[in-house]
Amino acid sequence: MSGEDGGAWRIVHVPGRPPVPPDQQLTVNVVAAQIEQPKLTNTIIRRLSQIAPLEDLHHVKRVKKKCIEGGQIQLSVILCLAPENGDFDGIPCDVKDVINSYQLSPFVAKVCKYAASSKEEWVEQCKLWPTSYHPPTYNISGITGFSEEDSQSVVSFMKYALELAKSHGNVVVNAAAIVDPLSNQVIARARDEVCSWQTPKTEASAECGSSGGPRQVETSISCLHPQWWVNEQTGRSSSFCHPLRHAAIVAIESSAARDRRLFPDVRYKDESTIEECVLSPANSQAKRQKTDANDVDNDDKNDTAYGNGDLSSRPYLCTGNDIYLVWEPCTMCAMALVHQRIRRVFYACPNPSAGALGSVHRLQGEKSLNHHYAVFRVVVPQDVLDKVELSMISGS
Repeated sequence: MSGEDGGAWRIVHVPGRPPVPPDQQLTVNVVAAQIEQPKLTNTIIRRLSQIAPLEDLHHVKRVKKKCIEGGQIQLSVILCLAPENGDFDGIPCDVKDVINSYQLSPFVAKVCKYAASSKEEWVEQCKLWPTSYHPPTYNISGITGFSEEDSQSVVSFMKYALELAKSHGNVVVNAAAIVDPLSNQVIARARDEVCSWQTPKTEASAECGSSGGPRQVETSISCLHPQWWVNEQTGRSSSFCHPLRHAAIVAIESSAARDRRLFPDVRYKDESTIEECVLSPANSQAKRQKTDANDVDNDDKNDTAYGNGDLSSRPYLCTGNDIYLVWEPCTMCAMALVHQRIRRVFYACPNPSAGALGSVHRLQGEKSLNHHYAVFRVVVPQDVLDKVELSMISGS
């Protein structure tokens, strides 16, 4: 996809776990056996499901069918996980009873340890033992590709975030824009606010380009080295807002303030009525500022769309919204986006030191969380990045 700035913009889906070459997937050993009498298959499976369920291998099919000469079907069944020492004497007694009762001949087979995340992985898995493949079923546009119209919209909002970061002056910061995809409007925007006016300078590798490679820049991007800001807070309270006020956090706060302003009489049961944000100490010069009507795009237009005081019409947190970030968020910001029920996260630059959505961790694939969003990296043309960085880096 070519843009007005020249070069190619690309939108790349970042899956919940790192991609694995189909022929290099992790495997585990299981004890299996051929079933000589096919009519006994269901009986054997029911018994094995009771005494030796495959708790961590739900994607693996219990029975393997194989066509042999003469059109015959050969059936094999997984009995249990193989003992670590490979000795059949370690097979559970109940499974041994099944083996003896049906005169089975056990053997060791390999199965893939994890469910396939792509059709290519699934094809390779089935060469060892049949598995199930379930493509993503959640209704998030972009997982299977973007239309030209959607791609242009994504590029437009990423340009908005880049310009927002650039407008901070000659200091490199992260920027965030929360977008309502239904109205296609920015409802909240923010930049890093870990410091107020005296910004410290620290060297950090910000790998942002597709061809130019990593470059060392003087940067104050909070998500790249979050612990550094915590350490530097001591003794600098006069010039620092708060080490946790990353762009994503401030954007979330701005979105919440917007909702309170648009729906002054509506409160959720679990919503705090304290107006001061816990991230902004009362004695700090960075006291939380109430969102100005001119600070959020098109607020007046959205007032009537959301209604007046009806709980059902007030958006719950950031449910269904997208967020655009210049840099990949750290773990704190990524978890905050989980709690806010964000639908999609787009970022332009990887965060090699603390990235939580692809570079270091992949929070979007953590099964224990009660909400999952889709993550995309927007690969920005090098000439666009050069223009932005030349405007942001002091002395360039």
